[in-house]
Amino acid sequence: MKRRTLLPALTALTALMSPWLVQAQGNKPYTWIVPFPAGGGTDAFARPLTALLTKQMGRQVLIDNKGGAGGTVGAGVAAKLAPDGSNFFMGAVHHAIAPSMYPRLDYKLEEDFIPVALLASVPQVIVVHTGQLPVADLKGLLATVRAKPGKLNYASAGNGTSHHLAGELFKLQTKTFITHIPYRGAGPALQDLIAGQVDLMFDGLGSSATHIKSGRVKALAVAGPKRAVGFPDVPTAAEAGVPGYEVSTWYGLWAPKGTSKEAVAAMQAELRKAFATDDIRNIWNGLGAETPNLYGDAFGQFVSAEVKRWAAVVKASGAKLD
Repeated sequence: MKRRTLLPALTALTALMSPWLVQAQGNKPYTWIVPFPAGGGTDAFARPLTALLTKQMGRQVLIDNKGGAGGTVGAGVAAKLAPDGSNFFMGAVHHAIAPSMYPRLDYKLEEDFIPVALLASVPQVIVVHTGQLPVADLKGLLATVRAKPGKLNYASAGNGTSHHLAGELFKLQTKTFITHIPYRGAGPALQDLIAGQVDLMFDGLGSSATHIKSGRVKALAVAGPKRAVGFPDVPTAAEAGVPGYEVSTWYGLWAPKGTSKEAVAAMQAELRKAFATDDIRNIWNGLGAETPNLYGDAFGQFVSAEVKRWAAVVKASGAKLD
């Protein structure tokens, strides 16, 4: 009798609690894994975007920086997160390069994640510390490098990142030798460049933008087919004397495999709304980036093409983990 009396009571209680449980789940903060330390290019785009999304959705979007091994440590963590619609992974071009550079990864980019959207795309930029390397332009850099083969060094965000491969591709195309120094992210690498601990860097324009404008570092050229938005005075590599040298850094958003189509579609809708605002457009332009329009399967196809493209660059350049 007690059991028969208790069951209806529990059913009624569950019915009363259900709206509360749904509301609690809906208020759970989003978590975006950013697989590099704060202060790098990924962070430069993640922070203003998540701040706007938090305001726009009325639901907090938290950044969890997990750097290491060219962004692969954070990617491995993100791949194992619960696919409950609250967890996302903000990766970059580096993650399309990693399969060709790292023989063993504890995740598979194209199998363990659902492509959500391309968030930003910026050209790489060649930046120097003028105290360490007082050159006026790219031709001056080439003359110095050729006069001192192996004596100059360049910083990167880590082995297998676009910074690393951009440097290797530059060396391949110009037939020069510059020593590679990997860091645990673009932020720490930039700080050492600004401090004069390294000579130059092949960086994503997004992370170097504020330092170029402040004069802490000097931009010699952008590695794009045209001059970057917001940086009309910085020539392209082709204009500066290295035709065909083009490298871009892009940033994208993924969800762990198993995340519902509804949760992915909801985030895509919020991103479309965010990218339509003047706030994001102005910030992206200030970082030399263009506002993207690539979502879902189209973004996934773009990533697949990038994986193949960078595999060819790795093979041609002979790039290896240092």
